[in-house]
Amino acid sequence: MHNGGNNAGMTRRNQLTDVAVKSRNKAPGYYLDGHGLYLQVSASGSRSWVLRYTLQGRVREMGLGSTDDFPLALARERAQRARQLLADGIDPIDHRNAARATRDAEAKAAVAQATTFEQCALEFHTANRDEWRNAKHAAQWINTLRVYAFPKFGHVSIDSVSKTEILSAISPIWKTKAETAGRVLQRVRTVLNYGAAKDYCRGRDAEFWEQVRLALGTNERAKKVEHHSACPYSEVAQLLEYVKGGPSTEVVKLAFEFTVLTAARSGETRGATWTEIDWETASWVIPDDRMKAGKVHRVPLSQHVLAMLKSLKVRREDDGATSALIFPNNKGQQLSDMVFTQLLRRMGVPYTMHGFRATFRTWATERTEFPHEMVEMALAHAVGDETVRAYMRTTMVERRRELMEHWAAHVLIREAQQPPDSNVELVKNPETGTI
Repeated sequence: MHNGGNNAGMTRRNQLTDVAVKSRNKAPGYYLDGHGLYLQVSASGSRSWVLRYTLQGRVREMGLGSTDDFPLALARERAQRARQLLADGIDPIDHRNAARATRDAEAKAAVAQATTFEQCALEFHTANRDEWRNAKHAAQWINTLRVYAFPKFGHVSIDSVSKTEILSAISPIWKTKAETAGRVLQRVRTVLNYGAAKDYCRGRDAEFWEQVRLALGTNERAKKVEHHSACPYSEVAQLLEYVKGGPSTEVVKLAFEFTVLTAARSGETRGATWTEIDWETASWVIPDDRMKAGKVHRVPLSQHVLAMLKSLKVRREDDGATSALIFPNNKGQQLSDMVFTQLLRRMGVPYTMHGFRATFRTWATERTEFPHEMVEMALAHAVGDETVRAYMRTTMVERRRELMEHWAAHVLIREAQQPPDSNVELVKNPETGTI
């Protein structure tokens, strides 16, 4: 057994035999075959080949593989090729590493060429399935790419997506759909960053994206928040009565009224279930996975809303309905996210469902003395630091109940008895029956 020797060039070749290599009686250590080639036996009994050599005064060991993969004859051939490189002044380990790097780069290039932008986007979307706020957000994220990006360059390899492809998708909507365009651009950038992280493509630097922005040009709409058109609070009562007399189904009308009176978001209403109604505390408790902020939101319910829900629940039970949803469609499933938009458009109303939240805030600010923080809490907006929010959660629920009672009274009683004080009037077209 040999345990050293940096220069094996003077030793005799072929000292080992196939029988000796296969022998299981060898103790752990190095066994010389000749000219720097050793059989290495580990403490665990595994066997491999090692070539020891000295180059420019530096002693190195180069692994040549397991004896299971390379019998003695092949190990000698591999050692000989390494010695030929040494004769030319080339370090065989560095040469092998460089060759591996080249092969890896070629393999990555092949993967990048085979991976399209659409495939990479879908992979990212699946890999982050647990990170989305909710199922709706996850669907919206990928659907914007399906609508605007995939038709333009979804088939293009991820490494070949250039500014030209990106601009082809963003430019047509940059002026007309500023908010959507910004989201698409951000999601395209996320996919390309993910592709770079997975070595599917090269990374794009900040200058690349600055050039994209420069090519898109200035857009004042992109710099502003696109506010939802809100109904003046003096007209809410009339509008609610107008909707009640409209052609929509009872469920849609009730869902519309419920959303207005709770100042909720459309999606919160459409996904509301009977289990979220806490009858003992007269509250609607929306779980964190259905909230935009990802936190549980408790909505104190006015007496009118409570009565409406109780009446609806009795009718559902009498009808033998089984849906867990409070406002299901005729198939027992969640109403479409366009249901309220279609209702308002069909009736010629120039407002949005989301705008009624702004209506509620404006009314509370101009017509009540309730604190601003309380109004923001009612809208499920974060207010103050953690300590302030904790205090509000524990002490303002009943105060907010009072706020919601005032809102219901304003919408259903006081304003219904008074003409609008706004310059905008709701006038029906005698031919179409719309406002």
